[in-house]
Amino acid sequence: MLLNTLLLALRSIRRNLMRSFLTILGIVIGVSAVITMVTLGNGATLAVQNQISGLGTNLLQVRPGQRMGPGGGGGPAFKEADAEAIATQIGGIAAVAPEARTSATLVANGRNWTSSAIGSTNDWLVTGNWAIANGRAFSDDELRAGSAVCLIGQTVQRELFGGSGAEGAQLRVKQISCEVVGVLASKGQGAFGNDQDDLVLVPLKTLQRRITGNTRVNTLLVSMKDGSDATRVTAGITQLLRERRKLASTDEDNFNVLDTKQLADTLSGTTKVLTMLLGAVAAVSLLVGGIGIMNIMLVSVTERTREIGLRLAIGALEREVLLQFLIEAVVLAAMGGLIGIVLATGASLGLARLMDVPYTFNLGVNVLSFVFSAAIGVLFGYFPARRAARMDPIDALRHE
Repeated sequence: MLLNTLLLALRSIRRNLMRSFLTILGIVIGVSAVITMVTLGNGATLAVQNQISGLGTNLLQVRPGQRMGPGGGGGPAFKEADAEAIATQIGGIAAVAPEARTSATLVANGRNWTSSAIGSTNDWLVTGNWAIANGRAFSDDELRAGSAVCLIGQTVQRELFGGSGAEGAQLRVKQISCEVVGVLASKGQGAFGNDQDDLVLVPLKTLQRRITGNTRVNTLLVSMKDGSDATRVTAGITQLLRERRKLASTDEDNFNVLDTKQLADTLSGTTKVLTMLLGAVAAVSLLVGGIGIMNIMLVSVTERTREIGLRLAIGALEREVLLQFLIEAVVLAAMGGLIGIVLATGASLGLARLMDVPYTFNLGVNVLSFVFSAAIGVLFGYFPARRAARMDPIDALRHE
């Protein structure tokens, strides 16, 4: 009986292909919108996590001021000795890199380029997960003497050296000429939209003595060992720096410690909430599509009143008529769900490439969307099906 009922439903759908397509259009749009929004949201979350992790492994950033961002309040800069104290006196530390930054005009091969000049040690490469594509890191003698040597990012190499041949070349950073001893591997866009490859790295003493003319250190980059307790390490760094900066017990910290993992969790949580919100908004169109199915099924019942009366008159049971129209509604909704999944997959792939975020196929969302679309068919198809099943055969046969 079920097979015959299914065949009758499919035959009825095939008789009015255009109307059937227009009926399921709302379901198609709803399913594709939900899947696309959720997929892109998941991709954006993964991109944020990857970009934050690109800042460094288990990284703590220590900066002057009471808090991050505008209005954070100024504070005295750090010294190189602060980094050495953290490395030797705090447990669970893998590497500590003092960092000083300034903007500088770079000149080479008759070209110039404005970039970030960073002064630090080789531990800067460790804390930031930087790899050297060509060349070498600084030697101990170069770091101690503040030699005129540098490492450059891929963007600087492309803009000044045409993408290759930078190793061993001379590069003028502001007023000093440096030998390029290495080129860093590419990292691409950062978590805040910055180009991480647009930089030149020199020994800290070189930047301080020859470029900025001061001994200030803007940031301390602290990489923790795997398994270290970030809360305990942060508390240890805070206590040590308070002692070194001679802060009384009643004084507020004039520095702040940022755990990039917490930042990644916060940003990921925000993108997940936005993804859920967009998915919920898109799901409203599924309900609109369900209402469309109910309207068309009611019209179909009215058009086929004589057919229904004839079936009931020759012995068809009410449940058979109910099942026929209910299956029609479910098949329509399920077809809309399948088409929506196909369209959503193509749209997600294209938009993910356009937005430069990873494409992540979520089987659960696709299955849930399909099941929900079929459930919409049951929910909104039941009333028209019940109306058809409860018709009086005599009145139905009289219908013009």
